[in-house]
Amino acid sequence: MFRLSVAGLLTVSAALAATSAAPVTFNKDVLPILQQHCQGCHRPGEIAPMSFMSYTEVRPWAKAIKVAVATEKMPPWFADPKYGHFANDRRLSQADMNTLTAWADGGAQEGDKKDAPPPATFQDGWNIKPDMIVEMPKDFHIPATGTVNYQNVRVKVDFPEDMWVVAAEMRAGNSKVVHHARAIVLPPQSTWLKNAKYGEAYEEGSEEMGGAKQGTDLLGKYNPGLGAQNFDVGGSAKFVPKGSDIVFNLHYTSVGTPQTDRSKVGLVFAKNPPQKRYWMSPGTPAAFNLVIPAGDSNAEVVSEVTVGIDGAQLVYIQPHMHLRGKDYEVRVIYTTGETETVFKGKWNFDWQIGYELAKPLAVPKGTRILTVAHYDNSVNNKYNPDPTKDILWGDQNWDEMQSGFLGLVFDVKADANKVFLPSGPSLLPRGKFGPTLATVQLPVK
Repeated sequence: MFRLSVAGLLTVSAALAATSAAPVTFNKDVLPILQQHCQGCHRPGEIAPMSFMSYTEVRPWAKAIKVAVATEKMPPWFADPKYGHFANDRRLSQADMNTLTAWADGGAQEGDKKDAPPPATFQDGWNIKPDMIVEMPKDFHIPATGTVNYQNVRVKVDFPEDMWVVAAEMRAGNSKVVHHARAIVLPPQSTWLKNAKYGEAYEEGSEEMGGAKQGTDLLGKYNPGLGAQNFDVGGSAKFVPKGSDIVFNLHYTSVGTPQTDRSKVGLVFAKNPPQKRYWMSPGTPAAFNLVIPAGDSNAEVVSEVTVGIDGAQLVYIQPHMHLRGKDYEVRVIYTTGETETVFKGKWNFDWQIGYELAKPLAVPKGTRILTVAHYDNSVNNKYNPDPTKDILWGDQNWDEMQSGFLGLVFDVKADANKVFLPSGPSLLPRGKFGPTLATVQLPVK
């Protein structure tokens, strides 16, 4: 009888403990997660279609949030965790996922407002606090229909002295029509757009564009979900020479109604000159010679560059493909013959994310950086504009690209024009497909 009584008391105690457990509430448990992982995009004026700033705004989406985190659709992050570690990893912890699920399953209660953390603060529509804002001087008009070739707008800045930039954020004036955009440093000695009228838009490849983009550097980028870029890696910064202007390189897409855009970029300057320069490759390595055969559901394309300076470190990876892209991989082939895969992940055209390496990776002179991408040019790809055509390199979404924006840091005295030298498969003539890994010559160990 005594043993039965004790057992009964234990059962009752367990039941009471279960029923008295504090419910998961929005203010105490959910809001801190949203502030840390979601509100950067889910707030008025940002890329996300709904705001997650208050309980009233979030409550209707409780079940959808549960599904999105359970399927790892949100927050968007596509890197395979088996390859590389990244400082800006957006993935939720299992504990956070459990909290959001329990909140949705428990009736999505608001809880006591006193439990809420202080509201997250944002800098007047920016994710940084810019020291300078450079904006296009007038609107660009996008027609309701038709193809809009890449546009280049030279904006007069004429920096009065050499400047170092530790962070930049490019913001689309009209995200409906800006597919992606770049803010490019135009040094005074460059022949590119030398005779361009300030504020006027020039199509890529037009006579007014002038010579090659010698000496330019990518200062800021806009892609859906990319956000601000940080260039302070162990005290590094981006270099803007005295007398430079800024070129806005813009890819517009018509949406059925006439639209206008006036994009801008915000800059944060270094307080002291750095010892290391942060440099962003202009979309290289790149497979300008790519061919994706009609109907191929897993077409492979590789590209390559060779590091041409001493002391460089790889710190950032941002793949770029179009509507047929499936996945992207970055391999580093050292002069010793050792090969290391430093990034591998799925491609998502709607979320073109950049990946910041948790630890800078030394890439000595002579190191080859090889990228491997796969494409679905079949009828099974619902985003495929036309599976009946062989696809070549091109600017528009119905064409394709295989390129990477790679961030490196190196000594400020190094020649930025020699950082990356095209090599290997990127130098081959265009064939019937590829180029593929079969064309890559690996070093002898």
